[in-house]
Amino acid sequence: MNFHTRKWVKPEDLNPNGTLFGGSLLRWIDEEAAIYAICQLDNQRVVTKFMSEINFVSSARQGDIIELGMTATHFGRTSITLRCEVRNKITRKKILTVERMVFVNLDEAGNPAPHGREQIRYADEAYERYRQTVTGVAEPAAEREAAH
Repeated sequence: MNFHTRKWVKPEDLNPNGTLFGGSLLRWIDEEAAIYAICQLDNQRVVTKFMSEINFVSSARQGDIIELGMTATHFGRTSITLRCEVRNKITRKKILTVERMVFVNLDEAGNPAPHGREQIRYADEAYERYRQTVTGVAEPAAEREAAH
C-alpha cells in the first residue's frame, strides 16, 4: 500500500476530547479515495457508493501528522473497490482500516458507465497518456527508461 497523502491535525480537526474528530478523518478519507478512483478510472465523474465498517483503533492529537494509504482491490464493470489504511506518522500506530470503499464511474448524464479498467494504473502510465494527448507522439520505452 502506498501512502501518498499526509494531513496535519490542527485545532479545527479536534473533538471535545482533544483528539482527531472522526468526521474530519472520514471527510479526508472520502476525498482521497475519490481522487484515487478518478486517477485510476481517468474520469472525474465518480461517486461513493459504499464504505464498509469503520473501526477506530487509535487516534491522533493536535500537531500529529497522519498518513492515508489507498490501493485498488477490485475492478468491476462500472465500479472500483478500494482499501484504505490510516496511520499516525508520529506515534506509528494504525488509526483505522476501511476494507472496502466502492466508487461508481458515471457518464455525462450521471448514469453508471463501464470504465474498461482491469488493473491498477501507475503514475508513469498516466504521465505517458497525458504526454501523448499533448504532443500526439508516444515516447519510446528506451527513452522513457533513460529519462528516469
